[in-house]
Amino acid sequence: MRSSRWVPIAGWCVATATSIVLSSVALSPVLNAARADSGELPDIDQLPAPAAVSETSPVPPPPETADPTRTTTKPSPSRTRSSSADPRPTSKSPSASEAPATPTKPVTTTEDGWTVTTSDGVKTYVKSFTTPGGTAVIRMTSKGIVSLVTATPADGYRVEKQGSDVNLAVYFHQTGKSFIIHAQWFNNAPFVEVSEVGS
Repeated sequence: MRSSRWVPIAGWCVATATSIVLSSVALSPVLNAARADSGELPDIDQLPAPAAVSETSPVPPPPETADPTRTTTKPSPSRTRSSSADPRPTSKSPSASEAPATPTKPVTTTEDGWTVTTSDGVKTYVKSFTTPGGTAVIRMTSKGIVSLVTATPADGYRVEKQGSDVNLAVYFHQTGKSFIIHAQWFNNAPFVEVSEVGS
C-alpha cells in the first residue's frame, strides 16, 4: 500500500526534473550569447524600475545631441535688408528750381510798319518793301541778324542778293536801271533804305 502511494509523487518529480533539464538545455545557447555580449547577465532586482508616465502628460522629446559635423550658420550681413537700404525708387516731387521753364507765348505787335513778334526775350521784325523793280520781304532780329524771306521781281527785272547776314542788299536789275533795298540792324532798330540807280 505504501509503495503504491509514492508512485504518483515519484512520477511527478521525475517529470518536473525532466522539464527543468530540457528547459536548461533549450535556453543555454541564448544565455551563453547574452553572457558573451554583456559579460554577465544583470540581476533582475538591480534593474531600474520604469518611470510612471501619465497619459495626460506629454512625453518630452529626446535632447538633440551635438553633431560635430553640423555647423550653425548665421545669416550674412549682406543678405539682411534693412528698411534704410530699400532698392525701390522713391517718388520725389521736383522743387520749384528743378521745374522746367515754361516757354513764354509769342506776342505780336506792330512798330513803324514792321510786324514784331517777341518770344523768349527776342524780337523778330518782318516787313515787305515794294519797288518798281519788285517786292522783297525782309526779316531782322533784335540780335542783329538780317535775312531775306522772299524776293519777287517785276516784269522785265531780275533779282540779285548781296551782302551778309548783318548787312543785306537786294537788287532788282533792268538794263540801265536798278532798284536796291539795303537792310541792316542799326542803333538797336531795323534800318532799311530803298534807292534807285540809273535812268
